[in-house]
Amino acid sequence: MTPGAYARQLWYRAGWEAAAVGRSVRRALTGSGPERDLAVQSIKAAGAAIAAWAVAGWWWQAPLALMAPWTAVALVQSTVYRSVRTGVQQVVLIAAGTVLAAAAAGLTGGNTMAAMAIVLPVTALLGNYSRFEGQGIYASTTALFVLVYGSFSGFDILHRLLETFLGAAIGIGVNALILPPVHLRHAHESLCRLPRDGAELLRAMAEEMERGYDRQQAQEWHTRARRLPQLLADLRNARMWTRESLRLNLGRRIRRPGPELPTTQWDASWESIADHLTALTGMLAQAAGDRPRLTPPPDDVLAGVPPLLHALADVCAADCEALSEPGGGGADRDEALGRAWEAQRRLKARLTEQDDETATSVGGLAAELQQLLHDLDDARVTARRG
Repeated sequence: MTPGAYARQLWYRAGWEAAAVGRSVRRALTGSGPERDLAVQSIKAAGAAIAAWAVAGWWWQAPLALMAPWTAVALVQSTVYRSVRTGVQQVVLIAAGTVLAAAAAGLTGGNTMAAMAIVLPVTALLGNYSRFEGQGIYASTTALFVLVYGSFSGFDILHRLLETFLGAAIGIGVNALILPPVHLRHAHESLCRLPRDGAELLRAMAEEMERGYDRQQAQEWHTRARRLPQLLADLRNARMWTRESLRLNLGRRIRRPGPELPTTQWDASWESIADHLTALTGMLAQAAGDRPRLTPPPDDVLAGVPPLLHALADVCAADCEALSEPGGGGADRDEALGRAWEAQRRLKARLTEQDDETATSVGGLAAELQQLLHDLDDARVTARRG
């Protein structure tokens, strides 16, 4: 790549990133959503750090007041439960780093280099203990602070621990008492994306089939279908965060809970839907093009598929409505599902008319569509709390 082309690529990426940041800021300012939640948590973290410094550094005049805001800003976590758990981990690690550093300094007569050589391997090993997860670095960094500042006395050690406890109390208190985070909305957004993206894919397939599709279009359908499992992974992650955000959350009863979540059986049904959509689009791609691997279904058979796909898209759209507005979309869903089953019966009736060459592709098409219908029938939205 030439320097000019590389510079243009960097400029394009910088412009794209700036535009993405601008969109996120606009969404945070104009409506509720993940961007606003992230902004609130960031402001809370900054406020917790300022409050901790005001107490430890300005009012208390602590000798190493940095420990309090350093701990506080790290403990405004994505859930109250995680704040408490992380707070316990940090207190243990910071206490261990402080005591070990003081002991190493005593053994070496205050020689900073020798004390580091003794204590850092120990704190690094301690920090890699799996129970401490991503907080392990605090043992080593605390030991470095203690050794570099030369604060080895018992009074200094007591101050380190008090500053750490102060920062932890302020960070956890701010997160628990000021707009405690609840991730239920994130789970709803992940839930709605599955039927919405499924409806868009089915609708695109139907419309492009009506006009006459080629292999490239079918491969694009296949690519879009293969993205659905990632949405399922996002949904499982969102459910986990929702459950965790409700633990130790003092504000869960005074905040609007929003619509109820469907059961995890709904997730399992959509996992099967994604599998069958992937198989269906893959088969259509194999039966298209100049050198198809499967004999293409006859045109008169393919002509009956778009109405079925439109009906399936309507079922997905009704599910999306039911997720957004509890009790909505039920009648539309039943009517669309009835149309889909009727179109499927007409398609199956054509199986007996096929020769050996086309029976495989038509039979595979009918089988995948029938499995898709059964899965969508099972995926009716049945709600439960969180």
